[in-house]
Amino acid sequence: MTLGRLLVASIAVAAWFEIARFVTNYVVNRLAIPPDASVYAGIPTRLLTRRLVEALLLTLIASLWFDSLGSGGWWLLFLLIGALVTSPKWFVVGSDAARKRALVADSLFDIARYVIAGALLAWRLS
Repeated sequence: MTLGRLLVASIAVAAWFEIARFVTNYVVNRLAIPPDASVYAGIPTRLLTRRLVEALLLTLIASLWFDSLGSGGWWLLFLLIGALVTSPKWFVVGSDAARKRALVADSLFDIARYVIAGALLAWRLS
C-alpha cells in the first residue's frame, strides 16, 4: 500500500465524516429533539482535526484488513467499529424522551457513518 493511496483514502473518509456530521446534526436537531430542548450544548473545538485523525486511523485499520485478510466481511468489521465508537453514548443517564430519541438517532447515524466509510475504503483500497 503506497502512502499516496492511504492519504487519498484518508481524505475521502474525512470528507465523508464531515458530510455525515452535518446530516446527523440536521436529523438529530430537527427531527429527534424539540426546538426548545437543550440536549447538546456547544460544538467541540478542533472538530476538523479530530475527524482527520479519526479518518487516518480508520484508514490504517482498513489497510491492515484489506492487505492481510482480503475484502470479505469488511462491512461487519466497520459495523463493529461503529458500534464500539458509539457505545459510550448508550450509557448516558437521562429519562427525557427527547434525549432518548436523540441518543438512538445519533447512535444509528454513527454506526452508518462507519459502515459507509468502510465502503469508501473498500472501494479505494481493494
